[in-house]
Amino acid sequence: MAERLLLFWIFFVLSTPARSQLDEFFFNGFKGADSNMSLNGASEIQDNGILRLTNESQRVLGHAFYPRRIQFKNSTNGKAFSFSTAFAFAIVPQYATLGGHGLAFTISPTKEFPGALPSNYLGLLNASDVGNFSNHILAVEFDTVQDFEFGDIKDNHVGIDIDSLVSNKSVPAAYFDGNNSKQDLNLQSGQVIQAWIKYDAQNNRLDVKLSPSSVKPRYTLLSFEVDLSSILQESMYVGFSSSTGLLASSHYIMGWSFQMNGEAKSLNLDKLPALPGPKENHLGPIIGVSVSGSLLMILGIGLSVYLVRKIKNADGVEVWELDVGPHRFSYQELKKATRGFRDKELLGFGGFGRVYKGTLSNSNTQVAVKRISHESKQGLREFMSEIASIGRLRHRNLVQLLGWCRRRGDLLLVYDFMPNGSLDKCLFDDPETILSWEQRFKIIKGAAAGLLYLHEEWEQTVIHRDIKAGNVLVDSELNGRLGDFGLAKLYEHGSNPSTTTVVGTLGYLAPELTRTGKPTTSSDVYAFGALLLEVACGRRPIEPKALPEELFLVDWVWEKWRAGAILEVVDPRFGGEFNEHEAVVVLKLGLMCSYNSPKARPTMRQVVRYLEGEVPLPEAVEAPDAYDEKKVGAGGSELEDYLHSYPTSSNYEKVSMQSSVGDDKDADLEAGRSTSPLSLPSRGDAR
Repeated sequence: MAERLLLFWIFFVLSTPARSQLDEFFFNGFKGADSNMSLNGASEIQDNGILRLTNESQRVLGHAFYPRRIQFKNSTNGKAFSFSTAFAFAIVPQYATLGGHGLAFTISPTKEFPGALPSNYLGLLNASDVGNFSNHILAVEFDTVQDFEFGDIKDNHVGIDIDSLVSNKSVPAAYFDGNNSKQDLNLQSGQVIQAWIKYDAQNNRLDVKLSPSSVKPRYTLLSFEVDLSSILQESMYVGFSSSTGLLASSHYIMGWSFQMNGEAKSLNLDKLPALPGPKENHLGPIIGVSVSGSLLMILGIGLSVYLVRKIKNADGVEVWELDVGPHRFSYQELKKATRGFRDKELLGFGGFGRVYKGTLSNSNTQVAVKRISHESKQGLREFMSEIASIGRLRHRNLVQLLGWCRRRGDLLLVYDFMPNGSLDKCLFDDPETILSWEQRFKIIKGAAAGLLYLHEEWEQTVIHRDIKAGNVLVDSELNGRLGDFGLAKLYEHGSNPSTTTVVGTLGYLAPELTRTGKPTTSSDVYAFGALLLEVACGRRPIEPKALPEELFLVDWVWEKWRAGAILEVVDPRFGGEFNEHEAVVVLKLGLMCSYNSPKARPTMRQVVRYLEGEVPLPEAVEAPDAYDEKKVGAGGSELEDYLHSYPTSSNYEKVSMQSSVGDDKDADLEAGRSTSPLSLPSRGDAR
């Protein structure tokens, strides 16, 4: 008998779904629950028991998580368990109709989010984390801002996010009333809203319901079929994350219930702690009072002077700025991050201005702040071009633009910080460690992938117009990332680019630009070819101190190619330690990209396929016809003649080749001025 009971007990245990040691909790308000919640950022439990995730401060984030891990998967078969939760929340905007981002119910491997950003990142991720499958984050967002870069459907929506802030599925916020009729629901109305989230592991379905009452609706607002077994880890944390941006909202949680493998209890909204009352607004009575008498006039004048000064020094927002993304930082925030833009934080400078290293105080995120100088030719138009283009681009091989700022004459851009600086710096600025061939090959493949995305894979064609080693940044893992989009042009796929001022950097300009003035994807490919040769040879496109026959890099490589001695051009600093096959591929491809005829050059998709070894390069690469009309020799007179023949809409400043060709840091050609001489295309037929 005892043996039968034992066998029955073993069978019962094995056939019953495994449950976590603590699989249920209920908070009817959070008063006295400080020890039962893990808080960070701006989150706090107020005296009446309301959990306040964020306040009315700009660009803050707040987290509140249950302090102990909960088991979400069967350790035997790896199958995710069912779970459900109900919570009551309220979003109270600082200004009635202008809310500042939302909150998210979150299941995460951690309750700490180092590097997470506020604003549209909801305190969960940053630009480099979005879409990373190693995040293992499930979030249900209740958002009040339409973020175009994440594809939000509108500004008042509910979305299911897996490892990203691009929702897998989203719907406008609404609820079903007692008559099962669908009603709109304003998430930032300031009223208390109850949310129910349920995952059915048997049917692999995640459901979300909303209601402004205590009664759980019959119908589901948002349903998404998904097996969370590959997303959830065996044990994880549950809680809430929220953030504010330039505009702020207070995000409150009044109560919360959670249940593994069962139905979470609904909350009675009448028994939850009440929201704080609205702040007294004295502005109306003040305005309504009839002002008379000399004393009040003096007070009025004094107030006007104060307001004028306040507005003059404020970060004013103009109408056109409302359509620009991504996030707009405050000037004071960036000034604090860079320690007052002090010289010790200076990363570099050029024709555009200066770049400073900074640390955002809210998240301890390291950033690079590009400050456009007042005298810079890269003015507001180029500044806004950079925002408009890179602000909505998302690719692992692009330097992510995190935000921007404009305050009177100061124009600032905020990027991901690249600890290894530019490829130019890694190659030429007396680096302590010489980049190995493997590292260089990885960097150029990354840059090629980024340029392919710009040309073909985004919603519009983006022509960078300034591909060069100085604009390829190297991250902490030695990945190459394209940056500096101040000269970029956007076109619809298949459209014909318009004629514009010839701009770019010396040594990378395609010969056809001097005749047509039309930047194309092919002119970007030409510049990328110069970059390939530069990286392989360890020499700049124009080397003023070299022998006459080695002055122009592409000419020199062509000569070595004809002589069958192509490997002689490989950077001698390798000491002979490099992959010869890959080196030949890079050099050969660099020459193909350097053809005079744009039609003869490969596309970036072909370039990427060649670099990845998906297709072999053609056996024969024919050198273009020699540039017989004006073959440049050792002297500088022919080069000066060529400079004068350059067809542009402006007269460029004539400068000495010997004094500045070798230093082309951000030597951009801009209307009316050039900071270094133009490079002669290696075998062009410009006239």
